[in-house]
Amino acid sequence: MADEKDMCEQEGCSEESCASCAHADTCPSHNGPESFLEEQNKYSNIKNVIGVVSGKGGVGKSFVTGSLAVELSKKGYKVGILDADITGPSIQKMFGIKEPAKGSEEGIFPAETPSGIRVISVNMLLDSEETPVIWRGPVIAGVVKQFWTDVIWGELDYLLVDLPPGTGDVPLTVFQSLPLSGVVIVTSPQSLVTMIVKKAYNMANTMNVPVLGIIENYSYLECPDCGKKINVFGESNIDEVAASINLPVLGKMPIQPELAALSDAGRFEEVNNDKIQEAIRVISEL
Repeated sequence: MADEKDMCEQEGCSEESCASCAHADTCPSHNGPESFLEEQNKYSNIKNVIGVVSGKGGVGKSFVTGSLAVELSKKGYKVGILDADITGPSIQKMFGIKEPAKGSEEGIFPAETPSGIRVISVNMLLDSEETPVIWRGPVIAGVVKQFWTDVIWGELDYLLVDLPPGTGDVPLTVFQSLPLSGVVIVTSPQSLVTMIVKKAYNMANTMNVPVLGIIENYSYLECPDCGKKINVFGESNIDEVAASINLPVLGKMPIQPELAALSDAGRFEEVNNDKIQEAIRVISEL
């Protein structure tokens, strides 16, 4: 008896055109690449998932993630933040969340800030925010997937995923397991900027995830007395780097000590960040 592949060939269908083949669902010649996408919790309805990424640490991804969430929330969108930086979480502290996560048989409930931003972070599952997470990569990646599958996010217009730096287990897990609408790359104006941006850009391209654009953090410091812009980390070349890979620059964020103070005090919702309005426009159009 001919196997399914032979039967398909006899019926005249091919790998390029098998839509009408009766065996298209089971024939090994016609099956596409295996999908690793995980189903969201059945009580979640998330329209868009946005990753915030970088090729290295210390560029302020969490600050950018929080800023995007606050500005989107101000425009009336329902927003959540998934803190995927398991070994270095900071989102919970930035938003002043002190209570542990609660759950039921249906799943885990995210915390909710006064303005309605929903947040989940590993610190909400630990005895203390100072408890170190000493886990191997696969365990950490598994927790990130659970933040998607087991958390009851409810109705969200945007879920922002604050990713750890680099291209390791967690970024790979998020790129494969979550239905990303796009990613925003965060960088700083240092000589490593080309490497930082292109690492993240090349990973997104490899995983077929759209890159929405680049946000430069720590772009400059504005003198409080004369208003002069001081390039603390050197002259920026982000426009040239972005142009070389055909990406837009979605914002240039200065060093603002007053905003850092609000973050440290857990009052991040009071932050007004008018430097990322282009990013908000692009995300709003998804």
